[in-house]
Amino acid sequence: MPFAVTPDGSRLSYITHPAAPGATGPGLLLIAGQALGASSWDPVVDDLRAAGPVVVYDHRGIGESDDVFPRRWSTRDCAVDALAVLDAARADGILGEQADVYGFSMGGRAAQWLAADHPERVRRLVLGATTVGDRHGLPRPDEVLRILVRSDRQALLELFFTPDWLAGHPEAAEAILARPRSLPAQRAHFAASTDHDGWDASAAISAPTLVLHGAEDRMCPPRNAEILADRIRGARLRLYPGVRHGYQLQEPSATRDALAFLAEP
Repeated sequence: MPFAVTPDGSRLSYITHPAAPGATGPGLLLIAGQALGASSWDPVVDDLRAAGPVVVYDHRGIGESDDVFPRRWSTRDCAVDALAVLDAARADGILGEQADVYGFSMGGRAAQWLAADHPERVRRLVLGATTVGDRHGLPRPDEVLRILVRSDRQALLELFFTPDWLAGHPEAAEAILARPRSLPAQRAHFAASTDHDGWDASAAISAPTLVLHGAEDRMCPPRNAEILADRIRGARLRLYPGVRHGYQLQEPSATRDALAFLAEP
């Protein structure tokens, strides 16, 4: 398994999925959510190969990546990690100077900073189930915070998926299983996600952007998607009725919408 090396020397494991036959896109970096690993994209990664080669990675403190947090880690730091993965994949000849980026939840928070700080590296941007942050957006309800703190597995699953759908798709439950290597890693991810303030970053994004969100999301209230789309110049918004935080796994049209957007010149 290859590793990207961050500026502080930490190693991040990443996996490359080759482009589907006929795909002509520049390649796609997927950034997972809070305490989720590369495997959180498994149910949709094969379909996303239609956009070109797909690169997924484990955040620091997750899976095979180093469990090192040298200072208070933020979503902007997470974006620095994502840039290290882009650099490693470019050095390996997998991605070019520019790539498409799709960030989910906390990964969408980091992707805002990546696109704002390094516009030359992001061709198109997809932001899923995410927010500009609590200061200018809608915070998680207290009930959701209690579920996250208690690590109540069933309640957490029902924040992601509707119960009837989940019963027939056990692979989705496995995909969104949190994989922190330690309690400090879990706390670092929670703090980075909760403390995110992307108000300035979102206004600086120049890449064409698509915002996707489940209309019944309690983890990140859907009003956040509207605020984010309004904040980013020219951004488009898709809300999916009847689905929750895990819209990208439950709603097939979300992947189709992302691929159609990424296929545009």
